Amino acid sequence: MTTKIVALTDALGDLVRFVLLPGHRFDTIGVAPLIEGHEFGALLGDKAYDSNWIVEDLNRRGAKVVISQRPARALKLPVDAEVYKWRHLIENFFCKLKEFKRVAMRACKTDHSFSAMIYLAAPIINSR
Repeated sequence: MTTKIVALTDALGDLVRFVLLPGHRFDTIGVAPLIEGHEFGALLGDKAYDSNWIVEDLNRRGAKVVISQRPARALKLPVDAEVYKWRHLIENFFCKLKEFKRVAMRACKTDHSFSAMIYLAAPIINSR
């Protein structure tokens, strides 16, 4: 069994919230619970988050859309290249998270214990 971690980090790359999904689900399923109740100026994401409903929700919130687009998108959206460079912070967070063997190998048997390992690893990552 595989598990996806969909995470929301702040502007410093520190974990704010995350959602666990089955490995066969689309990443966009986890976006709504992540951004619910949070105010932010921009959402940075990769092609997996290029969905019309996400773009519409961000526009309704007044947030900047900084998501690279799939080649099949009919109407291309402008992407701020300078802001998009900061997407490496979320990638760095995942690289640091995978340094913890129990997270990288998904050694925990339940989602509850796997979530607990991520909650334990996040403050250690932030304190470095």
